[in-house]
Amino acid sequence: MKGESNMPSKKLNTQEAAAYLGVKPCTLELWRCRKKGPRYFKLGSRVMYDLAELEAWFATRGVHTTDTAPQLRGSK
Repeated sequence: MKGESNMPSKKLNTQEAAAYLGVKPCTLELWRCRKKGPRYFKLGSRVMYDLAELEAWFATRGVHTTDTAPQLRGSK
C-alpha cells in the first residue's frame, strides 16, 4: 500500500514478543539482564519491543547448515 512504510512499527510487550520469538517471557527477561537478545524500550516500568526490530534481530540468528554454508576454497 502507498505510504505504508511511513507507518510506525507495532510495539509488543514482553509476553507478546516472547510468543512471537517462540521463547518464554522469562527468557527475554534473562536476556535483558545479560544485555543480550533483541533491543527493547522502557516506557516507565513497561518494557516494549518494536516488531520490526524483533524481525531484524531474528533474521541475524540464522545458522548455515552444511547444505547452505559457503564452500571454503581448497575443500573438496
